[in-house]
Amino acid sequence: MPDTVPDAVPAPLRIVRTPAELTAAVATWQRAGHRVGFVPTMGALHAGHLALVTTGLQHADKVAASIFVNPKQFGPTEDLDRYPRDEAGDAAKLASVGCELLYAPDVATMYPPGFASHVRVSELPDVLCGAARPGHFDGVATVVTKLLAAARADVAVFGEKDWQQLAIVRRMALDLDLGTRIIGGAIVRDTDGLALSSRNLYLSTDERRRAVALPQELAFAQGELRGGAPVGGVLAAAGERLLAAGFARVDYVALVDGERLTALDRLEPGARLLAAAWMGTTRLIDNLPV
Repeated sequence: MPDTVPDAVPAPLRIVRTPAELTAAVATWQRAGHRVGFVPTMGALHAGHLALVTTGLQHADKVAASIFVNPKQFGPTEDLDRYPRDEAGDAAKLASVGCELLYAPDVATMYPPGFASHVRVSELPDVLCGAARPGHFDGVATVVTKLLAAARADVAVFGEKDWQQLAIVRRMALDLDLGTRIIGGAIVRDTDGLALSSRNLYLSTDERRRAVALPQELAFAQGELRGGAPVGGVLAAAGERLLAAGFARVDYVALVDGERLTALDRLEPGARLLAAAWMGTTRLIDNLPV
């Protein structure tokens, strides 16, 4: 018989529910000499999330993930109750790409009675998405601090699609000496260019067709800026074209410093082009380097 190499069998996925269990499991790996990666998520996993696990495995020997729909980062009129949840399906997806540990706490575990603390990063949360979603990034910073403190992983991977969140988490982890290196995971896009998002599930067929205008307009603006066109005119025109394409509202189209998130009026190293716009009742975000 010819020699054959069996397909690799993913390691079984262990699910833990408490911070102590997460800390102990990661510490066991580290005592055995393994570098550990960590991927925080809110579930409803798609190929973009799974790519973060793959990125983690490029920087670590073992990867753990978390699933927690964090109520502190949803506003009173936002989609907390209808946010998609499928722990069993998500666990199977994580196991299929080599994740070996899932931390899935409930709200009472994360925020027990009497919980009275929060984490805020100055200035970075006050612009862009933060201006449209007051308090959102305070909720993100609080939950991510708790997750990173419990995991104590060597690296953690956050998607670049939410560039503002990535910048805030990097600043926070550095300022608070959390000991975890923050890595950005590249945006994963559908075949037509739309960035993958759990909230894409909310789009109707027609809205999904129109939504592709967001990456298309960003790419066009990127080319205009690189060609030397005035920043203000390029950004204004992009916003107008998004509205013409069927977006109900444009929260912003902005050129910013990729680390400080300050608005730029000309191209500089590290510049990032970001946009947020509403297709029907669904808020979509995207960004590109410039």
